[in-house]
Amino acid sequence: MKKIFKIAGYSLLTIFLLIGVYLLSAYTLSRMSTSREAVNDADITIYILTNGVHTDLVVPVRTPQIDWSTRIPFRNTTANDTTATLLAFGWGDKGFYLETPTWNDLKASTAFKAAFNLSTSAIHATYYHGLRENESCHAIMISKSQYARLITYINNSFRTGADGMPVNIITKANYDNNDAFYEAKGSYNLFHTCNTWANSGLKSCGQKACRWTIFDTGIFYQYKK
Repeated sequence: MKKIFKIAGYSLLTIFLLIGVYLLSAYTLSRMSTSREAVNDADITIYILTNGVHTDLVVPVRTPQIDWSTRIPFRNTTANDTTATLLAFGWGDKGFYLETPTWNDLKASTAFKAAFNLSTSAIHATYYHGLRENESCHAIMISKSQYARLITYINNSFRTGADGMPVNIITKANYDNNDAFYEAKGSYNLFHTCNTWANSGLKSCGQKACRWTIFDTGIFYQYKK
């Protein structure tokens, strides 16, 4: 019996140590930043936007480089409002997006699958008419060449159909009347979260970002310094 308790004790201690190392690493690396790429023609405004947990990358709906409404049609939203000027992209676990409208709805099975790379992912696309900068929203100026890389990064995150278009997920789990969900590549896990995806998007276009982060606080910390 003593041996069983001893093994259980060591097992619990190991689990707590691993959790501690994980959280300490997440905090430390999120406070370390990559350098911003210097350009002289930064004339495109993008945004980072958080709801307090999850970071979105927000881009103009239309520029000479791309009209996102041709890939993410307005008609896939309930509002079908063609006057929107901004489009937010957020990547995440499909189960969380579609089955967990509030934290009270979170199932242990959904959390387990998300944590251990056992489920699929989705992209949440939301149209806006405009955004105001505050502690939850920060504007970033980038160049056309940097934006081209961000466009590639976002496009490469979608699962596409035979027509090359992002695959719309037909669901009633929308958050509002101006959003839609799409099938995405990759899987959410303990080391690659929605915020890791957004952080990698910033890196892709040469912007200040965390070395690694799983939380939105790390990303916004880089823009408060």
